[in-house]
Amino acid sequence: MGDDSFSQVTSQGWGSRLLESIKGVLVGGAFFLGSFPLLVWNEGRAVRTARSLEEGAGAVVSVPAERVDPGKEGKLVHISGEATTTETLAGPDFAVKAPALRLQRSVDMYQWKEETKSETRNKLGGGTETVKTYSYHKAWDDDAIDSSRFEHPEGHQNPAGKPFPNQEWTASAVTLGAFHLSSEQVGRLDKFEPVALDPKATLPAATAATAKAVAGQNLFYVGKDPANPAVGDARVAFKAVRPAVVSLVARQVGGTFEGYHAKAGGTVDLLEYGQKSADAMFKAAQDANTTLTWILRGIGFFVMFLGLVMVFKPISVFGDVIPIVGTLLGAGLAVFAGAVAAALSLITIAISWLVFRPLMGIGLLVLAGGAIAGLIYLSKSRKALPATA
Repeated sequence: MGDDSFSQVTSQGWGSRLLESIKGVLVGGAFFLGSFPLLVWNEGRAVRTARSLEEGAGAVVSVPAERVDPGKEGKLVHISGEATTTETLAGPDFAVKAPALRLQRSVDMYQWKEETKSETRNKLGGGTETVKTYSYHKAWDDDAIDSSRFEHPEGHQNPAGKPFPNQEWTASAVTLGAFHLSSEQVGRLDKFEPVALDPKATLPAATAATAKAVAGQNLFYVGKDPANPAVGDARVAFKAVRPAVVSLVARQVGGTFEGYHAKAGGTVDLLEYGQKSADAMFKAAQDANTTLTWILRGIGFFVMFLGLVMVFKPISVFGDVIPIVGTLLGAGLAVFAGAVAAALSLITIAISWLVFRPLMGIGLLVLAGGAIAGLIYLSKSRKALPATA
């Protein structure tokens, strides 16, 4: 069966929508209240991380990779060298071997996928009409898609699972000069490169019955014809993390490393590809901390905004008795919710910074005060409009 689609039309009355929106007020309230501890936690995390990195930058010492210096035991050290191993990792089902730190097998399967598009129209009287279109097409995907959850599973059945699971093998002993990296540190080495496959390689008997190497594509094909895939066919590829020069900042413990617990409360454990100075690594970590802080601030603001929109939702639904009125109310309430969320987010961040860094906190409070003053002025302006008309 080729690509196909189905449409489904449903209606919801005004009373049902109003009741649903009232129930949503509880969820919205939870989102609104939950955004405050999220924002406070993020500011504390940001300052703790920044101070820990500052402390680490002042305490770190560079050491050679060629030998373990007992005099640096327990200290925060910086080291550069080649992360390597003497092990050869193997994917036994396909007789693939590679001298690597990590070996990864990825499997994607040709299967049915469902896509849903929805369009809702307001009707006079406050009800809505929703048209949902379910479309089905075949595509490659690395997750097994459960077709029993499709709206129209008939004619779109997928296999229960992939013929081979994704799998990874990791070298048990990875060295950095005279030192050994921990398994967690090895797990952060993630520059995977394709493993060249030998089309003439002999596969194990159980695998050879269903799979074959595809020349020039660096993969094994599970199925009859790679040029005409059928539902259930799979492609198997291998990637490896090869030995590479890395730089590390961590606490020296014997011949290995662990996180350095700073007095500020954070942990310093940095790892980067290439030969990097300690200063460059700490700067990169501070930049990453700043980026994460802003991302989490944005998430906190959005959660607060979403909560307020849900709290105000019954008002716009009430106005939907006349669709254009409900639309205008919804747009106005969204703008108001955004302004309130922005002001309250700034206040929350400012109060948090009053605890952690007072000068920055005072500046943010002034900014938040200006935003609130703007909201009050806007509100008064709108109330004054009818009187001046």
